[in-house]
Amino acid sequence: MRLWLLRHGEAEPVARTDAERHLTQRGRKEVKLSAAQLEGRPLAAILASPYVRAQQTAEIVREVLGVRLPITTVPWLTPDSSPAEALRELDAYAGELLLVSHNPFVGELGGLLLHGHRQEPLPMRTASLAELDGEVIGAGCMELLALLHP
Repeated sequence: MRLWLLRHGEAEPVARTDAERHLTQRGRKEVKLSAAQLEGRPLAAILASPYVRAQQTAEIVREVLGVRLPITTVPWLTPDSSPAEALRELDAYAGELLLVSHNPFVGELGGLLLHGHRQEPLPMRTASLAELDGEVIGAGCMELLALLHP
């Protein structure tokens, strides 16, 4: 099973709420660079946090790839979500998945998938893209194939 983890691009520092922060121009450029790494990949689903910057990031990925694949908004991909809950939720999906999320969650999820614990999170900068592979999506069951920073 192939799993792609994408942190949103650079976002504006201040908004009415954290969930309402938009991508900056630099953030949009970062995401375009990362999205290009997904060209030709047979993505089965794009799952994204409900936060504005993650939704914008997911939409840029669709534009760059030229796909009509819907963006599925899920509440368990926010900055403070539980990686353990995400593992339970991911059981419902098959094929290559792209998760668009935030730190600290995305780094902790990557660490959990690779090491079986969250004490060694993946170093996910803005628009970083991690490629993981394994027989199943489970704690300590995946291998890091690539970690790209725009």
